Amino acid sequence: MSEVVVGGTTIGYHDTGAPAGVPGAQTVVFAHGLLFDSTMFEAQVEVLRGRYRCVAFDWRGQGISPPTVDGYDIETLTRDALGLLRALDIGPVHWVGLSMGGFVGLRLGARHGEMLLSLTLLDTSARAETPGTVREYKRLAWTQQLIGFGPIASMVAPHMFGPSYRRDPRNKASLDRWRQAVGQRKRSSVRKAVYGVAERASVDHEIGAIAVPTLVLVGADDAATPPSESEHIASSIPTARLQVIDNCGHSSTVEQPAAISAHLADFLAEVPRTQ
Repeated sequence: MSEVVVGGTTIGYHDTGAPAGVPGAQTVVFAHGLLFDSTMFEAQVEVLRGRYRCVAFDWRGQGISPPTVDGYDIETLTRDALGLLRALDIGPVHWVGLSMGGFVGLRLGARHGEMLLSLTLLDTSARAETPGTVREYKRLAWTQQLIGFGPIASMVAPHMFGPSYRRDPRNKASLDRWRQAVGQRKRSSVRKAVYGVAERASVDHEIGAIAVPTLVLVGADDAATPPSESEHIASSIPTARLQVIDNCGHSSTVEQPAAISAHLADFLAEVPRTQ
C-alpha cells in the first residue's frame, strides 16, 4: 500500500492503477466502515479492477493509516476524503462507502457533487444515532479501551454481522480475522473512531441536493443501520435507487460479496448513460 499526507494526516491507500489497455479508465474509490479497513472491499476490487482504477483507503487510526490525536469526527473525515481525492488528482470518481464511508459519501455528494461521478451507499444512514445507541456505543468503546477488544467482541459482532453469517461455521476464519485486526489497533483510536460515528450530526436536510446517480444497498438483517434508514435515504435523493440484500447484516461487502459486486458492477456500467 501507499501513503499520502493530507492536511498533516497520513492516509494509507491501495491503488490498482488504470487497467491494461484502458488508460482513461474512471476511478472507483472505496471507503470502509467503522472497525474495518479497506480489505473489506477485496472482492469488489477484484471484480472491478479490469475496467476501473480502484482506490481503497483506510481512515485515520484504522488499517494502516496511523492514529492521530484528534479529528475522528465525520466532518473531519469528510475533509480527509476530499483532500485525498485532490492529492491523488483523481476526481471526479465513483464513491463507494459503507457505513462510516457512506456517512462521508452523503456529505461529499451534497456539498461537493463536482467531485463525484456516482455514489454508492452501503448500510448507511443520513440521520443521527438515537440517544440509546449513542450511550451503548460509547459504553462499548470505553470498555474496549480499558480491557481490550477481545472480551467484548461477542457483544459487538451482532452490530457488525447478520445472524446467518455469524452462525455459519464456514465464516469462523473471517470473524477471527476481524477480531484480531480490531484488537491490534491502538485502543484510544478505536474509542475515538466509535465516538466519531456515535456523535455524528444528521445530514437529512442536505441530501436532497445530491444529484449524481446513487445506488443504495443494505442488508436485510442490518442491525446497526436498518433497512428503514436506507429506504429513507433512497426516498430523499431524487437520483437514488434501493436494493435490499437477503441474508445479510451490516458488513454487506464481506457477508454477501458476490451479490454486492454484481449490483455494483451493473450500476457503474449504467452511470455514463445516465449522466
